Amino acid sequence: MKNRKHLKELTKAELQIMQMLWEKGNVFVNELVEQFPDPKPAYNTVSTIVRILERKGFVSHEVFGKSHRYFSTVSRESYLNSYMGNMLSSFFSGSVSNLVSFMSKKEKISVKEADEILKIINNIKK
Repeated sequence: MKNRKHLKELTKAELQIMQMLWEKGNVFVNELVEQFPDPKPAYNTVSTIVRILERKGFVSHEVFGKSHRYFSTVSRESYLNSYMGNMLSSFFSGSVSNLVSFMSKKEKISVKEADEILKIINNIKK
């Protein structure tokens, strides 16, 4: 298995905010609040989650007077690599074939998707 930087797993709320940061870039907390569907969470709730993400090393900020503009310090790809690596080792004994077998049974992979997977595998062989 490849060496992966281990990142802490995010909660659902943390991941939702990280998705917004990855998409929007630098944002203020009030801009994050506006991205949520109604009913919107309280400003203090979002602010608390952002500060937790900052303590975990996922987010940093720039100071603008009394305000802070936040930005991601971990790329979506880095987090995905870490998350999938942890899932692969925890649930599938580090075996990609076990993962694919599980997904093909659980998700009922279509013929089109199976063909796409085979193309990916064939490109790896080249």
